[in-house]
Amino acid sequence: MREQSTDLRETVRQRYAAAAVKVTEGGTACCGPQPVEVDENFGSTLYAADERDALPAEAVAASLGCGNPTAVAELREGERVLDLGSGGGIDVLLSARRVGPSGKAYGLDMTDEMLALALANAERAGATNVEFLKGTIEAVPLPAGTIDVVISNCVINLSPDKAAVFAETFRVLRPGGRIGVSDVVADDSLTCEQRAERGDYAGCIAGALSFAEYRAGLEGAGFTGVEITPTHPVADGMHSAVVRAVKPSGSEESDDSATRAHACCGVTDCCTSDERTADPSTTVAQAKAASGCGCRH
Repeated sequence: MREQSTDLRETVRQRYAAAAVKVTEGGTACCGPQPVEVDENFGSTLYAADERDALPAEAVAASLGCGNPTAVAELREGERVLDLGSGGGIDVLLSARRVGPSGKAYGLDMTDEMLALALANAERAGATNVEFLKGTIEAVPLPAGTIDVVISNCVINLSPDKAAVFAETFRVLRPGGRIGVSDVVADDSLTCEQRAERGDYAGCIAGALSFAEYRAGLEGAGFTGVEITPTHPVADGMHSAVVRAVKPSGSEESDDSATRAHACCGVTDCCTSDERTADPSTTVAQAKAASGCGCRH
């Protein structure tokens, strides 16, 4: 099973690496980059024209998702957002605009070529409140309880270990945090074999969960208020859907203890690139030394 999971992940990585290279090479052509995804059920056509026009052409061309999670996540000024499987960065850049300079948008991707494209797109867009991280969505390289909203665009279906994705999403969210995800979901009547008949794994079809499986996975990880709303068909019995859920406010710790964790050792966002002292009269190093924090870098 582990070997199969490794093979699936590599197949996905190769497909999206090739997509990133195609966009990057197309950006040097006289006519600019052409969309990688031309299916009307996937890609940049699912975004409003004013959103597309405000972003670098390379970010729009690299869009491979099945929805527009930033349109349903109800992002607010000052929030911290994490995009699972951020690709060329379209949803990270849109999120960064919505949360403003007091907020931050993180993008997580495992593909070097996509990360390089996303960084270039952020520079083209002049976005300063974004950060791209390398890693898998089954092992998010961020501290617990530090994210307000998790978004994702047609990526969770690509994971060979969706239970780990749900658990990690729950972990990094603060109590009261929420998810707003676009993903492919199958009718409950379809078996795994029938889903595979409708499309391959890297094409976001074969690995999709059913509505009941998706709900059970989120609830099993601890989420409440799960809503899965289909938006448009992508294959027979397969749908692009908006998925919403909430991490309960009382999860794992009280709100007071969550605040203390967020301001660990007198330093907010400890051990991240955003760390700063709660007391502006001291430096980060002084605050950590005074509290005996073991994370003193």
